[in-house]
Amino acid sequence: MITIQKNIRFYDGRKYEKLVIRQYTHRDVAGLLSLQKECFPSPFPQELLWSKEQLHSHIETFQEGALCALVNDVIIGSMTALIVQFDPGHPDHTWAEITDHGYIRNHNKEGNTLYVVDISVSPSYRKVGIGKWLMQTMYELTVSKQLERLLGGARIPRYHKYSHELTAEQYVEAVLEGEKNDPVLSFLLHCGREPVGVVRNYLEDEESLHYGVLMEWKNPFYQKTGCVSPF
Repeated sequence: MITIQKNIRFYDGRKYEKLVIRQYTHRDVAGLLSLQKECFPSPFPQELLWSKEQLHSHIETFQEGALCALVNDVIIGSMTALIVQFDPGHPDHTWAEITDHGYIRNHNKEGNTLYVVDISVSPSYRKVGIGKWLMQTMYELTVSKQLERLLGGARIPRYHKYSHELTAEQYVEAVLEGEKNDPVLSFLLHCGREPVGVVRNYLEDEESLHYGVLMEWKNPFYQKTGCVSPF
């Protein structure tokens, strides 16, 4: 198992705070549940928040892809992933299908893709780079595991405001052209992810009208016969 332990300084607007990124454990479940409620209040469907059972399953199934971020020993961010076999020629899927309804018991250690299940950052710590540090750590895991790509479906929570005039594909293009701003899509673009397609009925999400946008980061060190790690 790859053990991740990062000690980082980030600027919170006043000073450089200490940030720890590591894999979460069974002892962290209460903190992770609290973070979920803080990050995704109603109208986000509360039944989609992590349960204790799902979090324990992440740890037991693929702890390498279960990350949390802490400040002063308090969990202020998390990110979860599993490995899947992804075929770009047949990209359509739902979040429930590809994540085993969030339990990730379908994790495939022989797969080619690190798939992001979830990323959460406390509203009190947004816009200071916590999400980018979590994403960068997942990129490093993608390289270390010799995988072809990191992939995940992005919500587009502002799309409902423009659906009367734009298709989901046109909305994504408008964000790319700088004509619209979407908090999730724009964040992932800033992290180096690239949209590769729009998926209908990806997730129960009224703000996104149930659309998801597949966002990819290709491992620049990947080779079909193996991968040379720079780390």
